[in-house]
Parts: sequence; structure tokens; C-alpha cells
Amino acid sequence: MTQAILELQRIEKAFPGVKALDQASLNVYPGRVMALMGENGAGKSTLMKVLTGIYSMDAGQIHYQGQPAAFKGPRDSQQAGISIIHQELNLIPEISIAENIFLGREITNRFGRILWDKMHEKADKLLARLNVKRPSNTLLGELSLGEQQMVEIAKALSFESKVIIMDEPTDALTDKETEFLFKVINELRDQGCGIVYISHRLKEIFEICDDITVLRDGKFIGECTVKSTNEDTLIEMMVGRKLEEQYPRIAVQSGDTRLEVKNLTGKGIHSVSFHVKRGEIVGVSGLMGAGRTELMKMIYGALPYQSGDVLLEGESIHSKTPQEGLANGIAYISEDRKGDGLILGLSVKDNMTLSALKHFSQGAQIQHKSEVMAVDDFIELFNIKTPTREQLIGNLSGGNQQKVAIAKGLMTRPNVLILDEPTRGVDVGAKKEIYQLINKFKAEGMSIILVSSEMPEVLGMSDRIFVMHEGKISGEFGAKQANQELLLACAVGKNISKDVA
Repeated sequence: MTQAILELQRIEKAFPGVKALDQASLNVYPGRVMALMGENGAGKSTLMKVLTGIYSMDAGQIHYQGQPAAFKGPRDSQQAGISIIHQELNLIPEISIAENIFLGREITNRFGRILWDKMHEKADKLLARLNVKRPSNTLLGELSLGEQQMVEIAKALSFESKVIIMDEPTDALTDKETEFLFKVINELRDQGCGIVYISHRLKEIFEICDDITVLRDGKFIGECTVKSTNEDTLIEMMVGRKLEEQYPRIAVQSGDTRLEVKNLTGKGIHSVSFHVKRGEIVGVSGLMGAGRTELMKMIYGALPYQSGDVLLEGESIHSKTPQEGLANGIAYISEDRKGDGLILGLSVKDNMTLSALKHFSQGAQIQHKSEVMAVDDFIELFNIKTPTREQLIGNLSGGNQQKVAIAKGLMTRPNVLILDEPTRGVDVGAKKEIYQLINKFKAEGMSIILVSSEMPEVLGMSDRIFVMHEGKISGEFGAKQANQELLLACAVGKNISKDVA
């Protein structure tokens, strides 16, 4: 192995009530991709924030290009040649793509006037490299979440860094976008860049990475090459135990139809019909942009629809706002927990009970004791890693934030639970915990719609699956008939006859 370009040795970092890093170490090698693995809360993001100067370390050493290093902040580390693509987007929707890419370091002439043509030309080249078919003068807010992620990646590439850290870079990307990102990663590797790749998608680790470092509970567990390990060994290193079954679907005798959607039509949705029974999980598959999220938001009341019917327990309903959706017994857990699901400046408790305060109210008075008891029950049930219920949600790891977002929906005691990408950015151990909770509520008779871009997840957890393509249902299958080939064929619009169990 060549000499590491970047070494983090025995790093320690504590916050009130929790030791986030305890002798954590990481080596990054030039011309190689190092996967940084671990469960949510293992310390991966904290370690990267220590590296880039967002947090100061309590103990340990950083060596960069053979010299001791200590960065005062992200700008300092960027100027030294270390860039980070954060899991949570750090972009401004109200300005253009080019302005986002070069924010704070605009291309100017000697009088300080911005050279817009030159800036747009550079930005367009970066976008072309990532196959983003948008002119760089487009307002960022007009882009999809996946396209915005590609802009974040383009911004990191613009620094021409020697070390690039990618924190869950494919979370919001389509398969095609991921393909182009991997092409760029291979180019960077060939140019001698050292890359840190943080992801919970094991398939990606074995496809694009050369080496793996595993953290658990803030501690360094081990470093190995990708060629020398396998998924089972890696999972065991991450969680400290064997996971016997990744998708623990349970058999439940489903009841009567609870939710029925008939010929629903709205922006991007064309005459969609389906139903969900009591105690049933219906999976929704399809490529990004197929209309899955739009359809779910129409049912919930977050988006309007033009025609069609939504029936709950045989009665027609029309939720025009999320509040009406909740009142009708429908809860929707958004794919974008930061934008739609959580308020990062509020506590775990306040986020969890925000939509369900009426259940803890007597007249105009909130029954704080019962509210606290319910929150503590969910923290225990979901195994949420937080020092206290009063901890700011923004201080939790992405996976623990996701658990709070799901608990928030369940607090409203819904009959129908819509989960839109419920395990995005969640590690394998936490995923299994979420699946077991889904099974628990399924067994209690809840009707669940599971929207996911991960085909193994849809196939592993659903009783029935329908696939969307360009706003329509292009295929529907029973769990026993469905496979990845069928779902993908329907997702790209191939005409396959329906086969409903």
C-alpha cells in the first residue's frame, strides 16, 4: 500500500452526554477510494467535521501530505485541497447553479466585477462532466433533489482537491446519475485523488471502493481491502453481531380494503388506481421522476389533484391539506426529512409530537406528562440514540433523525402510513430495526405503503408491488411473482401484463 495522503490518528471528540469519537482513525491513500462504514451514530460524519475544522478535536493527530495539520474551518481545508460533499445539501435555492458552485469565490476581473460568461462557462463544463442537462444560469430551486445533489458534487469538483469526501453522495440520485458519478470517481482515482466514500449501500461499496475502514460507537474497528472481505463480514464488523435476515417480512392475514384510489389524475399523475388492505404492505417502485412521491402527496393532501377518488373505509375523502390528511387517519413520512419532515432547530421531543399535540391536549392545556411518556416510549421502541429527549434534532445522525421522522408520523395514530424512502441514509442495523417496526404495525392491522428506490427493500418487505412509469402504473405483482428484472422492465416502460397475487 502506498503512503497515505491523509491520516487521522486516535481522534477523540465528546459532546455533553456522549463521546462521539473514541480513538477513531482513518487513512486515505492517493489514487484509491476508501469506504468509511459504520452504523448511524458511529461517528463517521463527526470525524469528517473534525477533519475539516467544523469541530475541534479533544485529542489525536491529523497528518496531511506528510505534515501535521489542523484546519480552522471548511474554507481552510478547501484551500489546502480537501473538499467535502455533505449528506445534507448546503445550497441556496434562490440563486443560480453557477452562483451556488462559486459562492464566495466568484470569478472576477481585477476591479472585482464578476465575469459572468467565464463563470457560467466553467459551471457548464462541470455540469456536463456529471451529465446534468441544465444550463448553469438555472435557479437551483427549479432542480430535483437528485439534480441538486449533482450540483453539490460539481461544487466539490470545482476546487480541484487532492482529497474529496463524499458523504452519502448517491442518496438522492437515480441509477443513471449514480452511473455518471462513478465514472467521475474513476477519473479522479486515475488522477491520483484520495477519496473517502461514506455510504450505507453495500452494493456501491463493493462496486466503487478499494479499501474499507469501519467505525463502531466512535471507535476504530478495522481497515481492510474490498477484495479481502464480503458483505456478511462487513455487516458484522459494523453492528458487532450477525444479521441473520436483512428483510424480515412476516406473514399476516390481510383484512378488508382500507384505502382505495380510483383514477387519480393530477400534475404528472395519469388515472392511477390501486388499493391497500388492513395489515398489508404495498410497495411502490419506479425510477426517480416516475410520479411516486407526487401520487403519495396527493393522497395525503400535500398536493392537489384534478380528478379521481380517494376512499377510506369505503367513504370518499378529499384531503386538501396535510392537516386534513392527518385528520383522515393518513400519515406521510417524507423522503426529504430535512425539507419536509423535521424542524432541525427543535428538540427530539418537540419534533416527535408536533403533529400529534391534539392527542396530548385537554381543552387548551397540553398534558406534558403523557407527552413525555409517549416520546420516551418511542425513543426506546425505535432505539433512537440521543443523550436526552431535549437534544436538538439537528445534532442527531441522519439515521436517528429518520427514526424520529417515522415516530412523528406514528404519533398521530394513523390507519394508513405512507413511507417515502424510509431507510434513505440509514445503516443496515437501523434498517432492520425500522423493518421490524413496520412489521409490528402491519401485524396490528395498519395499512402501509412503502415507496422505495431500493428494489431489494421493496421485494423483501412488500405483500404486493406496483411499479410507476411517467405518472402511470406500468405493472403490478404479488410478492411471489415479482423480481428485480420485472420491476426494472416496468420502471423503464416496457409493456408487461399485470400479475396480481
